[in-house]
This record gives sequence, C-alpha cells and structure tokens, in this order.
Amino acid sequence: MDAFSSSFLSSFSLSNLPLTLPRSNSSVLRISAVRIEEKPPTSTSTTTRTRTPQPSRRQIPSPPYPTKTKPISTNPPPTPKPPPSLAVTIFNAFDNIINTFIDPPTRPSVDPKHVLADNFAPVVDELPPTKCTVVSGDLPPCLDGAYIRNGPNPQFLPRGPYHLFDGDGMLHVIRISDGGATLCSRYVKTYKFTIEEKTGSPVLPSVFSGFNGLTASAARGALSGVRMLTGMFDPSNGIGQANTSLAFFGNSLYALGESDLPYAVKVTADGDLVTLGRRNFDGKLFMSMTAHPKVDYETGEAFAFRYGPVPPFLTFFRFDSEGRKEADVPVFSMTTPSFLHDFAITRKYAVFAEIQLGMNPMEMIFGSGSPVGANSSKIPRLGVIPRYAKDESEMRWFEVPGFNIIHAVNAWDEDGGDTVVMVAPNILSVEHTLERMDLIHASVERVRIDLKTRFVSRHPLASRNLDFAVINPKYVGKKNRYVYAAIGDPMPKISGVVKLDVSMSESDRCDCTVATRIFGPGCYGGEPFFVAKEPNNPQAEEDDGYLVTYVHNENIGESSFLVMDAKSPNLETVAVVKLPRRVPYGFHGLFVTEADLKKL
Repeated sequence: MDAFSSSFLSSFSLSNLPLTLPRSNSSVLRISAVRIEEKPPTSTSTTTRTRTPQPSRRQIPSPPYPTKTKPISTNPPPTPKPPPSLAVTIFNAFDNIINTFIDPPTRPSVDPKHVLADNFAPVVDELPPTKCTVVSGDLPPCLDGAYIRNGPNPQFLPRGPYHLFDGDGMLHVIRISDGGATLCSRYVKTYKFTIEEKTGSPVLPSVFSGFNGLTASAARGALSGVRMLTGMFDPSNGIGQANTSLAFFGNSLYALGESDLPYAVKVTADGDLVTLGRRNFDGKLFMSMTAHPKVDYETGEAFAFRYGPVPPFLTFFRFDSEGRKEADVPVFSMTTPSFLHDFAITRKYAVFAEIQLGMNPMEMIFGSGSPVGANSSKIPRLGVIPRYAKDESEMRWFEVPGFNIIHAVNAWDEDGGDTVVMVAPNILSVEHTLERMDLIHASVERVRIDLKTRFVSRHPLASRNLDFAVINPKYVGKKNRYVYAAIGDPMPKISGVVKLDVSMSESDRCDCTVATRIFGPGCYGGEPFFVAKEPNNPQAEEDDGYLVTYVHNENIGESSFLVMDAKSPNLETVAVVKLPRRVPYGFHGLFVTEADLKKL
C-alpha cells in the first residue's frame, strides 16, 4: 500500500489484553502492557514463535492493523466516546479474570496471536467510498455493479480465546462504473455490533471459542446472564455477526451468518454500504437461516434451511420470487444434530448432507470446548427431498461412507429425475475442520445417486486441495460443465484458482483440471466469483465470463482486485485494481449487477 505503512504488534500480553479498539485515527487505543512499534513492510519482518509446532505463519502484526491515511471525506469528525460506565468496567474486570485465569487461549485455533496473523488481522476502522486505481488492463462493461465480499473483522481486539469464525461481519465493496472503481469497507450493523459499539467493549461471548469446558462455560454463561438481567443486551434481538456470505433474492440484498436472521443491506450510488436491518420476513422466519441459500436463476426462488441442537435438527423452506417466505418443512428423520453449513438443489430436489461433524453441547461443556466436534463412528448420509415438499414424507436418506462436505458446488437431475448428481469438496480429514484447518485436504468429487436402485457412486475430479468452489450462477440446480475452485495452500490461505471440466469425469478422468492460476509468491486470495460476460444471452457459452477476487501481497502489504478471463487456458489477467488499503482474508462474496443494484 503506497499510501499506508504496515505496522506490527511485537508483544501481546494475554493477562492484560486491550479493552477497546480505536474506531478512527483520532481515537485513543487503550491498551495495557502492549508495546506498539511501527515497522516498514518487508518480507523479513517476521517473528519466531516458541510453541507446539504449527504451520508456518507470522505473528500477529504489530499493531495488527496498517496505519492509514484517512480518505478525504465530508463526514463530520467522530464524537468522542464517554468513558465506560461502572457496570461495564466491573463486567470487563470479570472478563479479564476469566480470560486470564479460568480460560486463557492456550490452543492455537483460539489464540488471537495465531488466528489474527498476517492478513487475517482486522482493519482498524471502516472505509468510506474511496477511489481505486486500475493499474493493469481495463474493467469490462459487464462488471458495472458491485463485488461484495463478507468476512470476520472483530470490532475489538479479542481479550481471550478467539476463533476465525467469531469476528464481526465486515463487507468490502468494490463499486464499478464506466471503467472506474471505488472501495468501501463497512461493518454489518448487527444487533451484536451496535450493542458492543455503544458499550465500548465485547458483550456477547463468542460461539466457537467462548465455551471451553464446564468451568469456562459456567463462568461466561453466568456473566452473560447478569449482563442480560441488567439490560445490557436482549438475546431475542439476535446474537449473530452476519460474517459469512451474501445473497440477492426478492430484489433484496442480505448479509448472512447461520447463527442469526439475515440482515438487509444496500449499496448506494456512490459505492457506500448501508445496513437496513434484521429481517424476519413478516414473522415467518425465526431463530436462524443458512448462510448458503440457493437461488434458482430461472424462477427467482430462493431455497434455504436452518439447523440446530434440538429437534427438528433440520428445517427446510423456500422464498418465492418476490421474497415471501413459504411454510417450514421440519425434517425429523435427521435423528442427531449435524453441522449443516451448505446444501444443493436440482430442478426437482434439495440435497442435504449429514456428516460426521455434529453439534455436541455435552462435549462443549465437559470436553474440548468446541460446540462442533467429529464423530468417527457416524456414517455420513445424503438426504434427498422434493424441493416443493409440504412435509418430510418423501425424504430419502442414502449412506455414503467417508463423504463429509462443508460446501456444495452444484447438483442436477439425470434420467428423467431418477438420478441425482452432486458435485462437492469432500473433507478427507474432517476432524481438523475447526482445530487445525491447515491439515484439511478437500477433494472435489462427483456423487451420483440412483434413486430407484439406491446405488451411490463417487468419482474424484481433482487431486489438489480445493474448496470455496463456484459455478456460473445461471447453472444453479441444472447440469453444469465448469467449476472454479480455490487452492488451499494450506487452508485457510488460498494461493490460486483452478478450472475443472466436470464432463471429463464421464470418461473416468481422475483429474479434470483444465486451467490453473497461481497468484505468486507471498500472494493469497479468496473465493473466486464468476461473472458472465453476457448474462442475458441464452446462447452464451457457460464459461464466457470473468473470475473476480481480492488478492493480498504479503511481501509489500498491498491488496488488489483481480479480474481473470474464465475462458482462457491459464485464467489470464484482464484487469488489476490497486486498492487504497488492505482487505483482510475473508469468506464468501457476491457480484450484484448495476440493474439489480437499482432494484435495492
């Protein structure tokens, strides 16, 4: 980043973790026993950790956020915040006792110094719409609109255990118009975010890292209960961070996280992003919704579900083309709580995966602490239900040993609806999903289910470690040929993108890779997203379009927006946009056309 210097946090005291994080350059960073030191961004500015051997990764940056030149803005300066109240001060003191003596972050998977290393570190504050520079090529006209990427960006430095999935949702929006671009980074103004912003410190415990054993669970649960009784927060208003993905359906754009309801957001004409509020769809949606709804391009319908630790462990539902929610379909034939992050639809069916990862409250309290754990004795199953089912009477389950998926790529019908084909990355080391993501290897497979004979066959499509795979959105629910997947090097870092030709698997090819793009030494990106060159042309070829993603160069501390030709043999660069500041690594993104932005 030519306008910004990179800074790194050289020491981090777990017993005196910071209570607040500055929201602007004029704010004061209140930290105890932490040394702040600025260093130029060089490839050798690393530190060595002495702990149980883990994958190579630098220590948490110091400070963990680059110092920035504030963009020119007409917004009034922020109003200085009053000091915390006596109640908040007391609660924070108890938090520090829990985080220091009862449940310190001893495991790398919940140690902020490890989890927030390198470009996983959050940016210090929001960025209003700021002009970007196109440094290579030209932005194609079909990219007029907005690419939005969601991901965790904790509002406050963690004072105790912190998992990668626990951060507050921040949307990084690149607004493109007439060959120019602006970048904007805004928090999703969830109930959790606004309450903690008002309080000036964390209030709600983290779901994935806040309950490590009986003592810690009891301590944090009691503290949360007292906070609730004193009126500090009301859990009925939501506890989620909306930090996972986005979806556009019913002429509305939503930021999603599966622990809460959707939050409607809007991209303005100048590229800013506004949170419109939490949506319960006229009271018909409650508790939570998946972060991966499936939108049928032809009908405009959206299909979704929720899952939980109490029966029914799975509930299926859909939204019509106007965004109105239809009736729930509870699925009681799923007899144990399973970690259901994603699913797939075809023209006739919805396909769910009951995997070896499950929700285990007892393990959370009495065991290792994670609310999700692996059960090696459980046989994974795939469930197929008509997508317009009124109840679960037609739900059929098929045992598929060794098949554990977190994300689904696509599914379609064959043989007049007697066969369902699904493409998804199979997690071959599912027990490492939450604790050691660097040990995960995901193999993209094609699974074929004969609904009449109940015979299930599987075929690998690539040997690389691939996940965060996407297709041309027009092909959701129908047979597609091409898949674009991110290369884990190792996960959660993404070193490049591959293009797979699924049709090659029909000739028993074990590796269907037809194009590969590596970002380069020290450069890591995120999930690609496919944007069609002519989205309204029914004669357009499936791969005639572009792949877009954010890429960060860790050697020089700069982030960019990369546009690749999806049809080219090596996914050649079409355009590179230099971003005015660093964009942290995140989760899932979405491109919204100019026409759809106007509908918001």
